[in-house]
Amino acid sequence: MSKQQIEQLIQAALAHLSEAGHLSGDLPKIQIEATKDKQHGDFACNIALMLAKPLQRKPRDVAQMLVQALPTSSYLAKVDIAGPGFINFYLSSEALYRIVSDICLAGEKYGHSNRGQGKRVLVEYVSANPTGPLHVGHGRHAAYGAVVSDLLETIGYAVHREYYVNDAGRQMDILAVSTWLRYLALCGETILFPTNAYQGDYVIDIARRLQQEHDKQFYIAADKIFHDLPLDEPAGGDKEIYIDALIAQAKMLLGEASYRVVFDAALTSILKDIHDDLAEFGVHYQTWFSERKFVQTDVVDRNIEALQTKGLVYEQEGALWFRATDFGDEKDRVLLRSNGQRTYFANDFAYHINKFERGFDYAIDIFGADHHGYVPRMKAGMQARGIQADQLTYLLVQFVTLYRSGQQVQMSTRSGSFVTLRELREEVGNDAARFFYVMRKCEQHVDFDLDLAKSQSNENPVYYIQYAHARICSVLRQLNEKSMSYQQAEGLQHLDRLIESHELQLIGTLGHYIDRINSAALQHEPHILTNYLRELATDFHGYYNSHPFLVDDSALRNARLTLILSVRQILANGLKLLGVSAPERM
Repeated sequence: MSKQQIEQLIQAALAHLSEAGHLSGDLPKIQIEATKDKQHGDFACNIALMLAKPLQRKPRDVAQMLVQALPTSSYLAKVDIAGPGFINFYLSSEALYRIVSDICLAGEKYGHSNRGQGKRVLVEYVSANPTGPLHVGHGRHAAYGAVVSDLLETIGYAVHREYYVNDAGRQMDILAVSTWLRYLALCGETILFPTNAYQGDYVIDIARRLQQEHDKQFYIAADKIFHDLPLDEPAGGDKEIYIDALIAQAKMLLGEASYRVVFDAALTSILKDIHDDLAEFGVHYQTWFSERKFVQTDVVDRNIEALQTKGLVYEQEGALWFRATDFGDEKDRVLLRSNGQRTYFANDFAYHINKFERGFDYAIDIFGADHHGYVPRMKAGMQARGIQADQLTYLLVQFVTLYRSGQQVQMSTRSGSFVTLRELREEVGNDAARFFYVMRKCEQHVDFDLDLAKSQSNENPVYYIQYAHARICSVLRQLNEKSMSYQQAEGLQHLDRLIESHELQLIGTLGHYIDRINSAALQHEPHILTNYLRELATDFHGYYNSHPFLVDDSALRNARLTLILSVRQILANGLKLLGVSAPERM
């Protein structure tokens, strides 16, 4: 019996009391919690305390009314009132044993529901600029976004996974120029590399392929390139001004067609690397959405026109401004600069409107914590266009810090001295990386202990959980080795033989799986699932160490095997949602 089923009983009681004239007006949200102390039942609800004030009655009196109005259920052994008015629910033996049989019946589908009613959700995550390989920070976004998506799908939402490819704009131009300069160096030119360019070895690799495919087609002497440019930062200049001037010089000297070849060579190479890296990490998308193609449509202009029609824009000093402060933002935002160019906000604003124009009911953006200032302006934009606040959710993911041998691993993206996601996966494996990335709330920093992730010990949570699954598989191998048999039908028939404290504890923990899945999905908190699987593994290991399973008594043997097979099923289901394997041998 799940929280949702108890909630339905309470709703029925509230409806009965409302029809009888005892209740009126808006009712508070029903909150049900699993109890920590089984002396207080399996679940507890505080609805009576919340109703006491509006009803002007004592909480215990309200609780008594509710208990008397509850429909009868064979899954409840008793319901009592504790303390100031908490209602405690005690599950019957029938309800406990039904958990095991339901898992056996549903198998891989156990925990799936239609709670989301097929509503369409677009989840955008990672969306890293294609200016270099994915690093360990991007890996957390990938793991988190993938698990959130799978959890929502499990409870009945129609999830669409999207990667927004920032293939337009200044950073891509910096990458293109960085590639071209490395290409010129390979052609024999002496190049003083700009401070603000991308300096990783991957840029040299792209330049080398460019040279192999096009020889000296894009060769221009260095003195011609750097003639009449402002000073770079080491020489007393401004690195931002310098790189922008160099970009303009490259476009002028190469011409549009040749510049586009260099640009596309860098973009295509890195985007393919990102795609392959994520696929190998078990992360897949329905759409790779191109910014460059999008801004060539009329969507951005149509969005600005819609705002103009509503009187939500104004001109100031030649620029066009959106009245974001009318919708809670701290200041108004520029849509069109005085030179007529659109701002990034204008494009991104329209992109988010496009998500809803494509028919999605909800949109979830998973961004880095450094985007926190961006949320109010986008929320303001959505409200201005009639999108409800709860239709757009921002989930901000904090940074990842790597530790090896107790020492922090230093990283810097622009200098190229970062640890890539691929390097992390090669060192600790996909399973550990996926699990460790989602062990904490997204708004909490992750200190990733590389040594722990590689260890085969009980302190390594992913190993500990996988070992529980492998142990159950080993029991089945021992069953065959001892020429014993397992009959599920007999096991299900004799579940009432499971009366040991370890067995009842294990069944109770199994019973929390559906509630944890719902909570993890609706709250967008995968760590609820990782914590649950650790709890289940702990209960199983305790059971394994305390009781034999392959006993001569066939009824008891089959009952115990049915129980541990249901544990194996839940471990496998949960690990699959996390993108982690469930090995049969370790």
